[in-house]
Amino acid sequence: MSAAMPRVSIQTADFDVAAELAALRAADARVGAVCSFVGVVRDRSDGQSVASMELEHYPGMTEKSIEAMIDEALARFDVLGARVIHRVGLLAPLDQIVLVAVSSAHRGASFQACEFLMDYLKTQAPFWKKEATPEGARWVDARVSDDAALERWGIRAANAPSR
Repeated sequence: MSAAMPRVSIQTADFDVAAELAALRAADARVGAVCSFVGVVRDRSDGQSVASMELEHYPGMTEKSIEAMIDEALARFDVLGARVIHRVGLLAPLDQIVLVAVSSAHRGASFQACEFLMDYLKTQAPFWKKEATPEGARWVDARVSDDAALERWGIRAANAPSR
C-alpha cells in the first residue's frame, strides 16, 4: 500500500466503501479480485433493543495490533493488499462500524484472507464496546462463538473455555 493510504485506520468519521475498494484495487495492477466485509451496528443484541454503541480503544496499540493481523494474513494467503477501517466513538444502529478489504490476483485468496481478518479482529483487536439499552448501558463481552471461528485458523483465543 502507498504511504497515502495506510493499511489501518481507526476513526470516528464514516467511510466510503466504494472509494476504499477503488483505492485498494488501484494500488496494484496485479489485482484480479477484491473481497470486502462491512459490519454495521445492530439495533438488537442478546434479545435487547440497542439505541447506540460506543467504542473505545487505545490509540497506537490498536493500530499496531491490527497491523500484526494484516501481516499474518499476508503470510498465510496469496494476497496483494489489505485495508481495515474501524470506527470508534458513539454510533447508532445501521452505522457502518468496520471495513475489511483484501485484494489478490484470484478470488479464493481474497475471500479467505478477508474472513480470517474479520475472525481475528472480532476476538483480538483491543476495542471496548458499550451498548445503550432500555435497561441502561452495558459493556459487550467477547463471545465464545467468535473464539471458535478464530480457532478454525489454528489460533486459540483467550476467551474460549479450556478443553
